[in-house]
Amino acid sequence: MQAVELIRKKRDGQTLSTQEINWFIAEYMREHIPDYQMSSWLMAVYWRGMDARETSDLTLAMAHSGEELHVRDVISPVVDKHSTGGVGDKVTLAVAPIVAACGVAVGKMTGRGLGHTGGTVDKLESIEGFSATLSRAEFMRILTRHALVLAGQSHDLAPADGRMYALRDVTGTVESIPLIAASIMSKKLAIGASHLLLDVKVGSGAFMKTVEQARLLAETMVTIGRLAGLHAVAAITSMDQPLGHAIGNALEMAEAIAILHGNGPRDVSDLCYHEAAELLLMTGAEESFSAAQNRVECAVSSGAAVAKLAEVIAAQGGNAQQIEQPQLLPTAPVRYMLTAPRSGYIARIQSEHIGLASMQLGAGRFKKGEQIDHRTGLVLQAKVGAYLRAGEPLVEIHARTDAEAASLQEALLACYSWSDAPVTFGPLIYDTIRP
Repeated sequence: MQAVELIRKKRDGQTLSTQEINWFIAEYMREHIPDYQMSSWLMAVYWRGMDARETSDLTLAMAHSGEELHVRDVISPVVDKHSTGGVGDKVTLAVAPIVAACGVAVGKMTGRGLGHTGGTVDKLESIEGFSATLSRAEFMRILTRHALVLAGQSHDLAPADGRMYALRDVTGTVESIPLIAASIMSKKLAIGASHLLLDVKVGSGAFMKTVEQARLLAETMVTIGRLAGLHAVAAITSMDQPLGHAIGNALEMAEAIAILHGNGPRDVSDLCYHEAAELLLMTGAEESFSAAQNRVECAVSSGAAVAKLAEVIAAQGGNAQQIEQPQLLPTAPVRYMLTAPRSGYIARIQSEHIGLASMQLGAGRFKKGEQIDHRTGLVLQAKVGAYLRAGEPLVEIHARTDAEAASLQEALLACYSWSDAPVTFGPLIYDTIRP
């Protein structure tokens, strides 16, 4: 085979065989195919697409390009959960310990934030001493002993994805459903869980801007899971306004703890409890959704869920006292309350711009590898549909300096649209895609 032949074949809209896809990825990882040819091939895929079999083959080839954990060979069932990213998305921090407290193991490898969406690892690292960097042996030991592990993404898992994504990022080929799906699912297949719940975000603060785009991505990933022997379910959920109230690492960690106590904001709490119940149903831990919901409620009300989080934090070197007393989490030296500029109903909150404002405070990264400030961020005082009078609290800014807090006020106010008439907000969960 020749790389240029496969580039031409895909450029002309033809279907690649399993053997051809496996060869292309393997030769690229051996550095027998240069980056410029891989870039050409990625652009051909971007324009011509891939069918379900091709996408599944690409995913498996990427999954097999490095280390594979096969966690379900050690403990089963074992679940994983992945979100496509949003603003204020601390769902994994609550869902994982709830499910583990209900007796189903959760093996979670998660990433750092880049751009306006936050990363679960960054939120966890706001806890003193917590280590997300685990060896394979440590990952397995903690998972087996505690039925829950929350680790950073290993570079040894699906290394083809890392190399290919770096090219996609600089060649305008990121926004391709087959390539996005293969990128996400290759890492999940390399981990080797038995069940996977995908949370596909849609809206102004998500990468997928329309429900149709989100549905296509969800269906593609669920199909990959089915063809690869992984039980995958995808929930399509709203990111038209930030989830919950807190945006920023330590702030979101504290809000996740509140959710585990049953005291979190309604929207994000409802989503966490729904997704935890879905995982219990998927694994057969409960036979009906109502029974699964009851079990989730018991795990929260009994304190078992928050205790499970404290347990795994301690197992990974963190200060569990900060889970028991979240006021001990790091706090920013400056707090400034921005007030409503007028009376009326909040009609819209631009999630992406809110996320960018949080980044300006130091809570996120503009470039990979940048240091972040775990203390900083924003706390929304009201959400879409709420009525505020002029001068009432709108958003609390947690900043390093008074100057930083002041510099963001105009940009934050521009994130809000107002209405004189009552406003209703759309659904939190648009649909659930099952195999």
